[in-house]
Amino acid sequence: MIQDIHPHKLKNTYIPGKEPSGESLVIHFDKDGRILTRTEGKPFPRLSDFGTVPGVLTYLFSMDEDDIFLAEDETVNAPEGTEYMKVREFRKKAGIPKKSIFEAFTAKQLSTWYLNNRYCGRCGSLTGRSGEERAIVCSKCGNIIYPRVVPAVIVGLIKRGESRADDKILLTKYNGRSDVPYYALIAGFTEIGETFEQTVAREAVEETGLHVRNIRYYKSQPWGVVDDILAGFFCELDGNDEITRDEGELAVAEWVRREDVVLQPDDLSLTNEMMTLFKEGREPVN
Repeated sequence: MIQDIHPHKLKNTYIPGKEPSGESLVIHFDKDGRILTRTEGKPFPRLSDFGTVPGVLTYLFSMDEDDIFLAEDETVNAPEGTEYMKVREFRKKAGIPKKSIFEAFTAKQLSTWYLNNRYCGRCGSLTGRSGEERAIVCSKCGNIIYPRVVPAVIVGLIKRGESRADDKILLTKYNGRSDVPYYALIAGFTEIGETFEQTVAREAVEETGLHVRNIRYYKSQPWGVVDDILAGFFCELDGNDEITRDEGELAVAEWVRREDVVLQPDDLSLTNEMMTLFKEGREPVN
């Protein structure tokens, strides 16, 4: 999955006032949310590649020995040999190391947080940065705003057959996502007052009309490009297997046998890992 970057190590401890060096990596998102990347060689430019300092630089985190800074100005003078691309396109670009994709996703989450909290949501005043922790503080009322992390679930819903070879999993495709043509699993955001398990049961009913049992946690994953922390669950069908698809949400919802599961084109997502486990007959059963 995207966070499986060993032997590389993310160091996300916030260090107030940390200054960049010429070797620091600089990540910049333009007004359309596209990321600045090199056309050749390592994915991100270093500060020394810029002719002048690209505006306000904010320390984000480190990866191994590389300190990574966010250029916060809306526009910068992009160095020669760089280009902007959508983060999803960057994910698919040939030769990009997994750790660099993880850096981009995590930087995108923090960039969005900074951008969306320039003003206090409580009193409307300008905000500033805490000098003690990764937080945004209102200059007037003192409201403290921490990075936004949104909980969501991924659901591997299995219909058991007479043998494991006869088992099927529910695969979906979402409406309006022509840029993501491959199959996925039931997924959805946790709502106020819900447990993860309740979210699993609700999303299954809302998206497909199916009821579930034996809900069991598998694994979690950060997915910073949309601020998510994903929790993966496997469960079994409880009762009628007739699918009532939410046509506003899903373009496809169907039962698929193990050998017929078509996997996603990379190994970055929790969804794909769960689909792989089922295809290979290795999904947890208890």
